[in-house]
Amino acid sequence: MLIKVEGVKKIYEVGVQKIEAVAGVDLEISKNEYVSIMGPSGSGKSTFMNILGCLDTPSAGSYILNDREVSNLSDDDLAYIRNKEIGFVFQTFNLLPRATALQNVELPLIYGGLPGEERRKRAIEALESVGLMDRATHKPNELSGGQRQRVAIARALVNHPSILLADEPTGNLDSTTGEEIMTIFNKLHAEGNTIIMVTHEEYIAEHSKRIVRLLDGKIASDTLIRH
Repeated sequence: MLIKVEGVKKIYEVGVQKIEAVAGVDLEISKNEYVSIMGPSGSGKSTFMNILGCLDTPSAGSYILNDREVSNLSDDDLAYIRNKEIGFVFQTFNLLPRATALQNVELPLIYGGLPGEERRKRAIEALESVGLMDRATHKPNELSGGQRQRVAIARALVNHPSILLADEPTGNLDSTTGEEIMTIFNKLHAEGNTIIMVTHEEYIAEHSKRIVRLLDGKIASDTLIRH
């Protein structure tokens, strides 16, 4: 089992009020699954995504990733896991504006301390995997929205992570470009990548193999999709 979540809660204190954003979630995700997490605004999906991505820690419960309990790790250990185990794809791309596509993809490898030649080789492979090697020397402002998101996906893949976490990956794209990006995710899943995606778009979620719906911080349904 790649991910095992048991009784996970996240409680925020706002003044004297306690707000339970995640209210006791149990979930298992196997290697090479393709899961969409859906739910209305305020359902807890973003908070839960942040916990899965080790960007936030649960207030209660257990989160085991790759046989390692991560809910009580130090900040340094969590940063290491974020860099090595998890590839992030965000709605807003989060690219460095003055860096080329290739340099943006190399970034996680610089944090990982990889030598220059190896970094470049792996960054080129990642850009090739999303069909964007012909734009390697272009900066983000010279790329379309879809091309920027491809760079972001290549950057997420460059460390060969255990999980690809995508937060509304088509949210800033028109529907045609969104479909192109989903074709890339489908290909990556077919190649053996584990993908967890937060989306509010049904037609995007239907690309995945399983849809988990959250409501009021709890799992309301967990459905396998037959294609």
